[in-house]
Amino acid sequence: MIYTVTLNPALDKTVEIPEFALDRVNRIVSVRTDPGGKGINVSKVIQKLGSRSIAVGILGGTTGKAISTALDTIGIESDFSFAEGETRINLKVVDPVKHTNTDLNEPGLTVSDKLLGELLQKLISKLEPGDLVMLSGSLPKGAPEDTYYVWGKACREAGAKVFLDADGELLKEGMRAAPYLIKPNHQELSALLGKELKGPEELESAARALMKEYGIAKTVVSMGSRGALYVTEKETVYAEGLRVPVGSTVGAGDSVVAALAVAEEAGKSLEETVRLSTATGAANVMCSGTQAAEYEAIEALMPQVVFHRL
Repeated sequence: MIYTVTLNPALDKTVEIPEFALDRVNRIVSVRTDPGGKGINVSKVIQKLGSRSIAVGILGGTTGKAISTALDTIGIESDFSFAEGETRINLKVVDPVKHTNTDLNEPGLTVSDKLLGELLQKLISKLEPGDLVMLSGSLPKGAPEDTYYVWGKACREAGAKVFLDADGELLKEGMRAAPYLIKPNHQELSALLGKELKGPEELESAARALMKEYGIAKTVVSMGSRGALYVTEKETVYAEGLRVPVGSTVGAGDSVVAALAVAEEAGKSLEETVRLSTATGAANVMCSGTQAAEYEAIEALMPQVVFHRL
């Protein structure tokens, strides 16, 4: 089973505003709302890929209930804990003329150590050896910076494969728990090493250094439109980015994580994993907001994926 953890979820409100500008009245031409947060986004894509996941995390208030209802409506299984306060609403402004995406994110709930501990124990009690746990996204107020270390270590010791998709101190702390896979982007990896990494060779060298230091089995480095680097213990593959019309880049990285999880659960080869995750990321870029692309769109892109071994 795949479990996605979203400790700081959101109701994503995506608006389209041509010629969006500051210090003036802007006219919205379209609006859509989606249950969001990185883990929830992963669950939505896993469903489109024909697999199953259970979304866990923390919700609060009317917005939290709206997210829970929305997930039930689209058939995604969830097991959220409810806290005092209100789950955040994130506004995403898409300008189709200037080709920009602007995020305005609320801070969200404040959580207690007690609530986090209870939620972790509830998750651990369900895990079986070989399950996959996705730890991703920001943390709510009140959660300590080592939360992903604590959760990652506990899940790994319960026999699960932990995928970590975070940045900054959350990524640095989470790596101490020896996750199975990490997915930094090239800027995040550069920040970890304290220097700008410019090409696939430098990124591979940096990834391998971290894998050796922390006991990480796999690293996927996303490079935006330039593609991604897939590093395992024995081989490295560089996949070129697919050129597709951009609807929204929000959630593109989450869709890649979803495809990686589905491929891992199915025991796919590295080549199959590269094709699926590259096509899934590109197909979701073509969508509006944080909605997940249909599998037919993903399937149509897979033959176009170009990759090289380094």
